[in-house]
Amino acid sequence: MPHVIIKMHPGRTAEQKSELVTAIVKSVTEIVKCEEKSVSVAIEEVSPEDWAEKVYKPDILQKEKTLLKKPGYNPFKP
Repeated sequence: MPHVIIKMHPGRTAEQKSELVTAIVKSVTEIVKCEEKSVSVAIEEVSPEDWAEKVYKPDILQKEKTLLKKPGYNPFKP
């Protein structure tokens, strides 16, 4: 039962979000060999001002062992 959480800045249209979710569901079902009904996807919009504290710190820095694709930036380093 894959559940995918996407955290991103606000500003995408409903159409863009729908297209993104469709592509993710398609990839997940093909790669992990599961039915579409098993996949759920959530989108959480996080403002740029809150990103470092609400996403980068808890989901990237504090979960490095489970992070399979690291970002090429660090908001805590100049």
